[in-house]
Amino acid sequence: MYIENDLVRIAKRENNKARPYLVVNQLQGKHIPVLPSTAIHMFHQLGNLIKTDYKEEKLLMIGFAETATAIGAAIATQVGGYYIQTTREIIDDVDYLYFTESHSHATEQKLVKDDISLVIDKIDRIIFIEDEITTGNTIMNIIKLLKKEYQNRIKFSVASLLNGMNAEAKTIYEEHDITTHFLVKTSHDSYETKIETVEDNGIYHKPDCKIGSHTYQELVCVDYLNARRIVLGKDYLKACENLWMQIHNKIDLVQYKNILVLGTEEFMYPALFVAEQIEQLDKKVRFHATTRSPIVVSNDENYPLHVRYQLASVYKEDRTTFVYDLEQYDIVLIITDSTCNNRNGLYGMINALHMCGNSNIYYIRWCE
Repeated sequence: MYIENDLVRIAKRENNKARPYLVVNQLQGKHIPVLPSTAIHMFHQLGNLIKTDYKEEKLLMIGFAETATAIGAAIATQVGGYYIQTTREIIDDVDYLYFTESHSHATEQKLVKDDISLVIDKIDRIIFIEDEITTGNTIMNIIKLLKKEYQNRIKFSVASLLNGMNAEAKTIYEEHDITTHFLVKTSHDSYETKIETVEDNGIYHKPDCKIGSHTYQELVCVDYLNARRIVLGKDYLKACENLWMQIHNKIDLVQYKNILVLGTEEFMYPALFVAEQIEQLDKKVRFHATTRSPIVVSNDENYPLHVRYQLASVYKEDRTTFVYDLEQYDIVLIITDSTCNNRNGLYGMINALHMCGNSNIYYIRWCE
């Protein structure tokens, strides 16, 4: 099993008074590049706790955008049952359940209410899946919404890689009969102190949004399955296997040894799945993803993030996203489900990768 030092690095949020620090899990594959199998193994360790305790129950698992979508999907494909992720994206012609994360840089979250309504009478328990739970307030807000909306006796649990709940928060959950599962217990008491002396002396880039002479190749994959809508874990796994086969059949990876697979914002698990399949071909692979989190970077070798690239989102032109600590690889696969035709985000990402010496880049779109 894991201890806190295996997973936890503390970073400084940029201009966030609600919570000035960010817990960065160095094995999760969001902000820090990671060996894909390392992330998947950690997610499955958490999934094993769910499999053990709820063998006889019908489950709906809910993964949180944007950092826990890969965790939730990995566990759903491992355990089975229904899966849906929260989202900050717009889905046309649906009703939502809205809630907020007060400490986040992008506070509004939502679930597709229409889909929850379709399965609510078919399940015994909803399991919320997070990378980290601290106060537990966000999940409690959703549970209150669900209890108000659906007058049935659904049970609730929370599974997270890290659990930083204090005694008071734990007691509240126990009083509401909400079970918690986690890999590592943490305490946030010293986290804010740790970032007080962080020097804002890392490297900041804002790549040009014009493509110039830089080239990339685009690949469109079919049979997309959107986890922002209810899916069965087994169906989502099958869809990701199909995505991988399309990529494997169209891109000759034999000649490359050092490979980066980059996901985009909420869209993490399919890219992580593909990265793990490539790793099984005896390749040196790293996986991480773009993020909406603005984080201070520092040249301190003990600090988790050192170089920041500020980009326009590939999902929405006026949204800012970031990617951290890019390196040079033999080939880079950007995998996204963006349907946005605006190219500013893509060109900025291509230019960021070129700044690090990457010239062999594929932009892979798996979308409706």
